Amino acid sequence: MDYIELSINCEPRDPWADIAVALLADLPFDSFVDTETGILAYIPANEYVESAIYALFVENFTSEVEYTLSERFIEQENWNAKWESDFEPVHVGDELSILAPFHDKSLAKKRVIEIMPKMSFGTGHHQTTRLMCSFLLEEGVHGKKVLDMGTGTGILAILAEQLGADSILAVDIEDWSVENTIENAERNACTKIEGRCGDLDSISENEFDIILANINRNTLLRHLPSYSDKLKPNGILFLSGFFNSDAEDLKQAAGEVGLTFISQKSEENWCALKFESRKKD
Repeated sequence: MDYIELSINCEPRDPWADIAVALLADLPFDSFVDTETGILAYIPANEYVESAIYALFVENFTSEVEYTLSERFIEQENWNAKWESDFEPVHVGDELSILAPFHDKSLAKKRVIEIMPKMSFGTGHHQTTRLMCSFLLEEGVHGKKVLDMGTGTGILAILAEQLGADSILAVDIEDWSVENTIENAERNACTKIEGRCGDLDSISENEFDIILANINRNTLLRHLPSYSDKLKPNGILFLSGFFNSDAEDLKQAAGEVGLTFISQKSEENWCALKFESRKKD
């Protein structure tokens, strides 16, 4: 598959680079790379509509920011080489390193996840992935049944198994993301992860101990009632993929479907939330 690389440069960079990611994440853009002046965003060439993308920025970027957009065509055979040149090691505190196969393993911290990201969003470079990893590292995961919604490269599913989860269902609407998750699970010697292509309607299972959802604000708001239904009593829901400014809307919506807000983490302008189910046994 051929791709378009969209380069977005912003002055000031923050928070506009993050706003650009949030805008594009609802479109068929599936990978993002931070740069010093903005971001690089990747979309299948057959999905790219230049006029619609440019209109999106005109409608949402204000006079407070100066920005430029430019695109570059990337042939399929150059994709992995592009990732290898851009994909730097990721560290979550002193507890976790996310590395590609071509990285120097001496860079690793206490725990290591090795992934080949290919085309899937979720290399660990984005703040929301790191926030979710940080929450998971603090949670009692041993023996738990976990649902990872919007699994991407499978990082959160893999971390859940490393932390002792008994079973993990990793779901994504993109078939190539599920394939990538399965490949990365095998790469990390995981045996308890089931990859599944689909959305909420593909999940008949219930009684999850933990649900992980790093998607986007609007999708999370739509999914919250189903997440609540699928959690065990006192089950835990972790959400990310949105800005700090969206947190109150999500807290309110979660409270309306029987979820109690527990805690919040932030990195730059991005946010992650932890909730507990109020259902009775």
